[in-house]
Amino acid sequence: MSNQIYDIIIIGAGPIGIACAIEAKKNNLTYLVIEKGCLVNSLYNYPINMTFFSTSEKLEIGEMPFVTTNPKPKRAEALEYYRRVHNKFNINSQLFETVLSCKKHKGIFTVITSKKEYQAKNVIVSTGFYDCPISLNIPGENLPKVSHYYNDPHYYANQHVIVVGASNSSIDAALETYRKGAKVTLVIRSNEISPRVKYWVKPDIENRIAEGEIDVYYHSNLMEIQEESATIKTPNGIITIPNDFVLALTGYKPNFKLLESFGIELDYKNAMIPSYNPNTMESNIPNMYLAGVVCGGLNTHQWFIENSRIHANLIIQNIISNDLS
Repeated sequence: MSNQIYDIIIIGAGPIGIACAIEAKKNNLTYLVIEKGCLVNSLYNYPINMTFFSTSEKLEIGEMPFVTTNPKPKRAEALEYYRRVHNKFNINSQLFETVLSCKKHKGIFTVITSKKEYQAKNVIVSTGFYDCPISLNIPGENLPKVSHYYNDPHYYANQHVIVVGASNSSIDAALETYRKGAKVTLVIRSNEISPRVKYWVKPDIENRIAEGEIDVYYHSNLMEIQEESATIKTPNGIITIPNDFVLALTGYKPNFKLLESFGIELDYKNAMIPSYNPNTMESNIPNMYLAGVVCGGLNTHQWFIENSRIHANLIIQNIISNDLS
């Protein structure tokens, strides 16, 4: 264990975690960013062809311009931008190091990771939600052909693919795999494509469905997944169709077990939203803060990069004011 006591330990090296580090550095606070994966790990695991909903200027942090050739940046551009920001500010970070526990004793947090042990006066939890997929809880979900993540459409060329869900990730996967020759079937629990689907994508999927190029079952649920088929419960009865792969893109959630192990209270009656003061982002634990999309609990559409960048300044200013009081 190092003898150093940091002013701040930041858990998570996503865009908001990096933004918090930049603000800490600007204010001459000692800090360390700890990330269990690679730099901006969640963004790295986005689909390879993903286009952001936000324009590039709304993804900027550290007052560094994000210049793109397209109105809305793609995944590769975002990865390069945040890498350059990280290097520009020479962010003190430990990558591929998993936080296992965080306990407070006599005003000091001890953070134990898969590699070391650290101490800090303040902790910022900016762990996002992309690492914990929401399960279907059906037979066959653990088969190798089932994935809760989608990357590259070429892999599914000329295969029977079921895509579960009606959100942006599901619709992107359905359209991209269809255009690589997959026979695509959408299974949607509600009665429509989500209204939050990107406005330039929604007409495309609606037209593909109208033309019969992509099959869709509304008000339906996947019941069971077999090696070469899948069973769907539809309003017209239970059907079984040929199937090679299932993309169960049913959403993701924060690591609630980790948050509760830290002592952060969750509102079980309100989308598992963690307890925090919206004016300071301080949780129910004094000097432990929440930043970024983790603040939304199961409401993962509530917070995203462009509207949670402000968390960094709120947190650092509160830490400074506490130190001065």
